[in-house]
Amino acid sequence: MPQLEPDLPGDYAAALTALKTLVREAQHRAQRVVNTAMIELYWNIGRSILDRQADEPWGSRVLERLAKDLKAEFPHMRGFSRTNLYNMRAFAAAWDASEPIVQTPSGQLSWSHNVTLLTKIDDHEVRTWYASRAAQHGWSVAVLEHQISTNLHARAGAAPNNLEARLPGVGTDLAREVAKDPLVLDFLGLTEEAQEHAIEEAMTLRMAQTLAEFGPGFAFVGRQHHLSIDGDDFYIDLLLYHVPSDRYVVVELKAGKFKPENLGQLNFYVAAVNDTMRLPRQAPTVGILVCGSKSERVVRYALEGSTQPLAVTSYTYEALPADEQATLPSPAAITAALEHENSDATDAPTPAPAQ
Repeated sequence: MPQLEPDLPGDYAAALTALKTLVREAQHRAQRVVNTAMIELYWNIGRSILDRQADEPWGSRVLERLAKDLKAEFPHMRGFSRTNLYNMRAFAAAWDASEPIVQTPSGQLSWSHNVTLLTKIDDHEVRTWYASRAAQHGWSVAVLEHQISTNLHARAGAAPNNLEARLPGVGTDLAREVAKDPLVLDFLGLTEEAQEHAIEEAMTLRMAQTLAEFGPGFAFVGRQHHLSIDGDDFYIDLLLYHVPSDRYVVVELKAGKFKPENLGQLNFYVAAVNDTMRLPRQAPTVGILVCGSKSERVVRYALEGSTQPLAVTSYTYEALPADEQATLPSPAAITAALEHENSDATDAPTPAPAQ
């Protein structure tokens, strides 16, 4: 830290830091106010167009003239293109006047978020679902587009689980957050038949995307997390932490079809984390098994016999274009490359035996 000038008080640096924080907070508040005012303006313009179209022939030619006149009157304001006027009209039609637009989730989002919701989703209830979660979790437009393209609303809470039964009171809400089926892992760049350690390696390298797919509020604790129990060593594929519910989440990866014995291992890991790592203030640990495919009936039977809160989800690469899938390396090539890389990094030359 640079030395203060002799005539400055000793607490000057701390005061300056505090004032900078105040300025930035005020800037952020002002940005939110401006954004809310713009959303309200665009809704009102759209509502006005709709009302006039109900009585007069306000077609494309009129909207084109309106766009030119508004841009001429307000040359420094962007957003008065003919296309955007159509978006405003659609915006007003999509969100009726039952409550002020600024009090809806859309009123908390940017115009780009709202245009994405309008152009990519036809169903009002589904659109509202995404708007609420985008506002709640602060999704960027890119994240919102990804969640829509992978049908998050249909996947959320769909994984077979016993969370509600094992965690009375909180299990239902937790299942909605963490139990997605399937997990969309296209961003890993692997084929559907990739081996478990290849998936694990790729998920670790692309941890930001992995955590985003699991859901908001997840933090990475470790890969191949070591547990030593009475002299025996055990390794958890991925150990995560779900900050909103203050609990560990054990993730085990199985590349093939689900087998009932898979839950035995996961059940053991969850119990071990609860006993050796969980603090008294923390909520019970949850386990998620990610497998290549599964029988819903077999999973249901297996979950009934589990003592720990668990969920079982499959993974898919279906959203990846076919031509991109065709260019991906084979599972054998991925496995060989990873083994070769690990060998180069860790193996030392073996000396020749003495003669």
